Amino acid sequence: MDKTSIEKQIAEIETAMASPDFWSDKEKAQATLKEYQELKQTLAGGGSCDKNDAIISIISGAGGDDAEDFSRILFSMYSKYVASKGWRTSLLSANENSVGGYRSLSFEVLGSHSTGSGQAGVYGTLKNEAGVHRLVRMSPFNSAGKRQTSFSMVEVLPKLPDVGELHIPDDELEVSVARSGGPGGQNVNKRDTAVRMTHTPTGISVQVTSERSQAQNREKALEMIRGKLFKMREEAQTKKSRGFSVAATTKIEWGSQIRSYVLHPYKLVKDHRTEHEEHNTDKVLDGDVQSFIDAEKDLGSS
Repeated sequence: MDKTSIEKQIAEIETAMASPDFWSDKEKAQATLKEYQELKQTLAGGGSCDKNDAIISIISGAGGDDAEDFSRILFSMYSKYVASKGWRTSLLSANENSVGGYRSLSFEVLGSHSTGSGQAGVYGTLKNEAGVHRLVRMSPFNSAGKRQTSFSMVEVLPKLPDVGELHIPDDELEVSVARSGGPGGQNVNKRDTAVRMTHTPTGISVQVTSERSQAQNREKALEMIRGKLFKMREEAQTKKSRGFSVAATTKIEWGSQIRSYVLHPYKLVKDHRTEHEEHNTDKVLDGDVQSFIDAEKDLGSS
């Protein structure tokens, strides 16, 4: 969508907002206001996405069953944190193993959109949780009871509107469909609704299985691709400005972690960027990560 089209849409919405019956359908009015804000933001040059909703993916790295269980633990931790904020989660896809862990999973976090001026929304709050997380504990999957170190990657993407330079042409997308399945191959839907989407110029690929229609899963997949492309461009610009190689990628292993969760031989959660520590590991894993988010925010503003 070009600048002229965006300006035309904004003008149409402003006309609708002036109508005396605009608020007669409150839900529709709020959706229209959200669209209006997104269009104004795009027209202003994109700007900050901090007030946007987010899509979070957790990918297991080194550590086998322990890493996949750690991904489950992180999903639980973030779900509880999100609930404490009055936000909600919606699972997009999950690749579950036979013992309840996840090789990978993606979910969206939806906020209230009533954040005040200068106050971060979902993406602004959670974006710095992105990176490699490390768990050290006595492995429940090892009969010898040995200490195990495992890693999971957290990816946080903004949910972005399909406007302006964020629009992805259909000829850049390769889409395939399959039957959605539950754990152990159990079919949760008899129709072919699962969507795998690839952005051919970059090779970025996503899969969404959660919605009951193929069209809904396609739209969710497109949102993920948009978010990944946005982050990829943003990170490339940051690396270039700092003189780093744009091709460098983060490995989900030792040396890359942003935070460590140590449960044995002592208890400590430590963020390696801010040096913030919490000794009550149960509290943190039960969703109380606000102090880590605040410490990162303070570091960024200093």
